[in-house]
Amino acid sequence: MSLSRRTLLVAAAGTTLAACAPTTSPAPPVPTAAPLPTSPAVTTAPAVTTAPTVTTAAPVPTAEPVAPEPTPSPTAAPTPAPTAEAPAPAPAPAPAAAPTRAFVTARYADAAPAAWGLDVPGVLTVLPRAAAPAVALTFDACGGPGGSGYDAALVDTLRTHGVPATLFLNARWIDANPATFESLAADPLFEIANHGTAHRPLSVTGRSAYGIAGTRDPGEVHDEIAGNLAKLTALLGRPPAFFRSGTAHYDDVATRIAADLGQRIAGFSTNADGGATLPAAQVRRELLDAAPGAIVIAHMNHPTAGTAPGLAAALPALLAAGRTFTRLSDAFR
Repeated sequence: MSLSRRTLLVAAAGTTLAACAPTTSPAPPVPTAAPLPTSPAVTTAPAVTTAPTVTTAAPVPTAEPVAPEPTPSPTAAPTPAPTAEAPAPAPAPAPAAAPTRAFVTARYADAAPAAWGLDVPGVLTVLPRAAAPAVALTFDACGGPGGSGYDAALVDTLRTHGVPATLFLNARWIDANPATFESLAADPLFEIANHGTAHRPLSVTGRSAYGIAGTRDPGEVHDEIAGNLAKLTALLGRPPAFFRSGTAHYDDVATRIAADLGQRIAGFSTNADGGATLPAAQVRRELLDAAPGAIVIAHMNHPTAGTAPGLAAALPALLAAGRTFTRLSDAFR
């Protein structure tokens, strides 16, 4: 299904909560150097011609006689040369601190965005070619007015089939579902990612999407990313690698701020559930049509939506056809 068709589906949903990411091409393979020619074995080298002995050379004039060095006492031990003390290893450099709000505000005070939408520079929309046989399933949990429910049937389907996924969790959803968060974070099948602090589109000029007001300046972009980044880092013991904004809309200055904060922005190439508005049959069709290398977006915070039954209907057919699935961090190493 083309991106334009998917985008139209999302737009038709009105307040649908979508997402997106730019293509990255993997570094080209490093060519293998041709083997160096083998040097001939030492044993086959010709014998070295011996130079004439000193006794056949003309006598060398002798300088003034030098007194012989005194013979050391047989009982005196030779004095060892002083040994230089090995230098202590240099301490490992401290990790760079994340940019502060003040730093971000000053750095981007005069930056004017040149692009806005789902697919702008800095957004990953498909998997790298090396991972292209697989598909990345990603599920958003929006929180707040976007819904703080939990689709347990969807997660049970993923676990039953052993299908990995990346879960984008909003700070408010985490606060509303602490026990569920712990269960998901402890499951190696899933990767936890950052879905923002207040689920806002990411803009430095206040642009909105689907009726949701965006961040208004670089400082608010920082807050939307960094607030939930700090929460997840404290809960997980490590920072999440990926970020997706509320509505998955960005301008190209906001994506640069995200990169400064160490977050890779994950978009999508297949919108499987239209912001949790599509019926199960259509969710199934979208999943079956997802091409190898697709990043699929759907939602896990609306348990009454068609997402879970559509996924349950599609997965057995996809697995039987040999389709494989990956977490984002396993695809973008």
